[in-house]
Amino acid sequence: MRSACSALALLAALASDASCAQSLRLLAQRSPLAGAQFHQLHAVRSGLREGDALTLEREPENRHDRRAIRVLWRGHMLGYLPRAANFEAAAEMDAGQRLSARIGRLTEDQDPWRRVRVDVYVELA
Repeated sequence: MRSACSALALLAALASDASCAQSLRLLAQRSPLAGAQFHQLHAVRSGLREGDALTLEREPENRHDRRAIRVLWRGHMLGYLPRAANFEAAAEMDAGQRLSARIGRLTEDQDPWRRVRVDVYVELA
């Protein structure tokens, strides 16, 4: 993710048009939603749409994972970025880098790890 941030910083510097820079972001990772079966996904599933904005919140006090990142939709806790995939995102958030997320894919799979794909973006401007 750091190399992606560096590349995007260069792109941002090259983009002198303010309207272009306002929406500059880079897809940094795609991950399944972890722990959805333990949170509120079932209660809000019918309202979710691919492309919906998600909120990422660091949870450094989490006793299972000090790099935990909560994933919320309209204030509803859906789950977490997976522990195996949250190291760089947590480091970037801790360093003050703005990250955003969207629902990249929704399915009705029996496997809870396949029901929601979270797309995480680095916001450059």
